[in-house]
Amino acid sequence: MNKKLPILLLLSVFVVATCGLIYELIAGTLASYLLGDSVTQFSTIIGLYLFSMGIGSWLSKYFEKNILSWFIQIEILVGLVGGFSASILFLIFESIASFRTVLYGLVGLTGILVGLEIPLLMRILQNRFEFKDLVSKVFTFDYIGALLASLIFPLLLIPYLGLVKTAYLFGILNVSVALIVSISFSKEIKGAKYLRNSAVISILILTTGFVYADKITSLSENMTYSDTIIFAKSTPYQRIVLTKKNKVLRLFLNGNLQFSSDDEYRYHEALVHPGLQSLSNIKDVLVLGGGDGLAVREILKYDSVQNITLVDLDHGMTSLFQSNEMLLKLNQKSLLSPIVKVINTDAFSWVKSQKKKFDFIVVDFPDPSNYAVGKLYTNSFYRAMKEILAPQGIMVIQSTSPYVAPKSFWTVNKTLESVDFKTIPYHNYVPSFGEWGYIMAMHPSHTYKKPLTYKSDLKFVSKESVDLMLHFPRDMAKVETEVNKLNNQILVKYFEDEWSNTL
Repeated sequence: MNKKLPILLLLSVFVVATCGLIYELIAGTLASYLLGDSVTQFSTIIGLYLFSMGIGSWLSKYFEKNILSWFIQIEILVGLVGGFSASILFLIFESIASFRTVLYGLVGLTGILVGLEIPLLMRILQNRFEFKDLVSKVFTFDYIGALLASLIFPLLLIPYLGLVKTAYLFGILNVSVALIVSISFSKEIKGAKYLRNSAVISILILTTGFVYADKITSLSENMTYSDTIIFAKSTPYQRIVLTKKNKVLRLFLNGNLQFSSDDEYRYHEALVHPGLQSLSNIKDVLVLGGGDGLAVREILKYDSVQNITLVDLDHGMTSLFQSNEMLLKLNQKSLLSPIVKVINTDAFSWVKSQKKKFDFIVVDFPDPSNYAVGKLYTNSFYRAMKEILAPQGIMVIQSTSPYVAPKSFWTVNKTLESVDFKTIPYHNYVPSFGEWGYIMAMHPSHTYKKPLTYKSDLKFVSKESVDLMLHFPRDMAKVETEVNKLNNQILVKYFEDEWSNTL
């Protein structure tokens, strides 16, 4: 056997491990984008992938001859299946009912193929190293490759390439290993010319996919969204899509509608003014979430406000609403105001580190559809919020729909009460979303004074509309729920159960 073979195949272990984990991460991320509940999606996909690798390892015992040739063929197949996986899943999501079957089928097939590779490599190398050295070297390269994949996937690949291009890139890497091995050891491999040509053709096909990845993504998203897509970008945290139909802009995060420009004022006026108008001489305001600057736009209507701090995790989100001309017109350049400070960091950690008190706080996070967001609706988070709310201040939280998801809504209310907040729930109708809920929270010593007048330039909020907001009819009446805690995150379960019933 050629002396170059051992080191080349050990490097193959590194590539195999890196590519295999990347395919797994792509499937989990894509599933969480399309199906929601990231914890469930990642858990099931990781479990299935590892189980499938076990099947592949078991099947490897049936490969008795031409093992190096089999390894090359499997490497090519892994590259093709993994490389095309993201494109296939994006394109079929809107067109077939059995999406999960295809998703799990691709994950399972990829896992089986990857599971075959390492045992075959170890058998190829068994005569070159002592057993203890063989195991040490193979698993060292394996684990280093896995570490590399886990680091570059969120930091480099998703922000700069996106899921589809990343899949094609690592498919090309997989097949490139097969090509290099088939060329370097052609004298020791049966059918080397066939394998070499297969690898070259596969690389050309995958490269074509990589070049046209943006068009594939656009095609899949055009099938998903009814309006014309005018902006789409993947950040380390989410997929941002902006659509336009006539003059109406709509923002989607991971496929979920965040606002429609023709009625967002109803949501944001109701979010801000019933609480802020009731306070006097407001100076320091905090906005958590709300990276679109629309809540900040409403807050800037109050001349007494001197400082607005906006904390939003995603720089990609806030920078978009600080630069896009159409969005600047919508938020009236609110995030460019000299009194607005934008901080891109995790709100949970940021709040816990704060000492400053705020007179008014707006909590405008996405709905608690997964555990990463659900932690921002827990009693632990609200306990920390209580420490930074001024004694006579008010905090308002967007709290999903009391009509569609009454358990979710009243869980937020009960969780706030569990840390000794006084609460005032209210709701209003937003055409794009239906009936929507909010909760004002304040220290027990503070008495809410319902405003008698509001800003004259408001389109929706008035004394009469707020009176209606504060009234809950029987079909939205309070229901008993549990407190949302970090160790149970019951709110995420309520939310998933209630909203899934509307589909």
